[in-house]
Amino acid sequence: MTASSSLLAILGGIPVRSLSWPNWPRAEQSTEEALLKVLRSQRWTISGPCLEDLPFERQFAESFAAFHEVPYCVPTANGSSALTIALEALGIGPGREVLVPGLTWVACGSSVARLGGIPILVDVDPDTLCMSVNAARNAITRATAAIMLVHLYCTVADLASFQELSSTTGIPLIEDCSHAHGASWQGRKVGTFGAAGVFSMQQSKVLASGEGGAVITKDANLYSLLQQFRADGRRYVARRIPRGLELEPAGDVQGHNHCLSEFHAAILHDRLRFLDEENAIRTENASHLTSRLREISGVRPLHKPEAAGRPTFYRYCLEFQLERFGCVPIETVAAALTAELGLTIQPLYDPLNQNQLFNPMRSPRRHQATGPSPFEPSRFHLPTAVAARRRYIAIPHNALLGGLAEIEDIVRAVEKVMHYWHQLENASVPSEANSCLEDNLSSPREVGSA
Repeated sequence: MTASSSLLAILGGIPVRSLSWPNWPRAEQSTEEALLKVLRSQRWTISGPCLEDLPFERQFAESFAAFHEVPYCVPTANGSSALTIALEALGIGPGREVLVPGLTWVACGSSVARLGGIPILVDVDPDTLCMSVNAARNAITRATAAIMLVHLYCTVADLASFQELSSTTGIPLIEDCSHAHGASWQGRKVGTFGAAGVFSMQQSKVLASGEGGAVITKDANLYSLLQQFRADGRRYVARRIPRGLELEPAGDVQGHNHCLSEFHAAILHDRLRFLDEENAIRTENASHLTSRLREISGVRPLHKPEAAGRPTFYRYCLEFQLERFGCVPIETVAAALTAELGLTIQPLYDPLNQNQLFNPMRSPRRHQATGPSPFEPSRFHLPTAVAARRRYIAIPHNALLGGLAEIEDIVRAVEKVMHYWHQLENASVPSEANSCLEDNLSSPREVGSA
């Protein structure tokens, strides 16, 4: 390396990459056409009138259900709404406990608390970073009403063990697949193993519409409840009548408005057909990246269980053995890689027992209990989640949509940061590097295609 390239970019050196990265989210001409069709239709919501064509919301629901080979799908306004109606449909309310992985996005815990349920934070497996089945088994009490299993970043949780746990205890399983659109376990898509599979389609996800969500299920009764909880007690009409309404009253529950707009549904209906192709590109590039990174001492790609089949790569996670190189925090490593690549690279989520965004003690709907509050996150001991937060970085999935040149740039950046590690001891990290921020794929050089 030259003298200028031997100085890390975070300290003013020449970055490894100055080219742009593949755009995300993506849109084709067909996406624009679908949006224009909604715009001109005068039906912008599923609450609108029946026109000749099925609304995009129903078209997407049918296609997303078929994609997973299940009979039912209920789209929602966002992933948090999807979690909320899934919990409501399973009877979660005040005083009922839900097992939630300690390492996940804050909405997993806050969706329980908003219903008055008690989030029970469970430590994760060190290999997959998904909920540990042994820790989950030990956390079950008489009040446990559901297990929320999250397929995190680029792995799939141990579904065989969790299905067995659910079966033997009678506790329903909710799969949060917001990082795992199209992932599979032993040849079967995730989201189909529990009572309900929940998805987010937020802008950063591998199937994205800006905001959006969905719940899939095989249970007809659950499907009826899910529809009503998402649409103020209404569900799809049994028979569509021109200029009639798309929804009819049912009134079995007290619902709320969590409906997906027709604009978002049109994007999802269009983008779903690209999902398998884009996942295949990410998987191929991730495999090459894993092979190359295994040649570098001191780093380790996140383990992929043999039984997991095909994961998706919402984030590519890489562990750094920091104790070999001094006391540089992982936030500084992430900032250094961001500077080298012009790509926003972050540490993992803060564990929920330490996450400033997870504050169920302030929830107005929390169940009032005598003695120490069961809602206090700090009462949970999550050593594996805390250790992972200190050692892993997460690379956004659009970096895997390029070619081998993009993969080699990532490898070169990791090699450079590892080689000149000592320079980071006095490096300052900007405040925006905080991993509590919602996922963000943008960066100064992420304009245009690679």
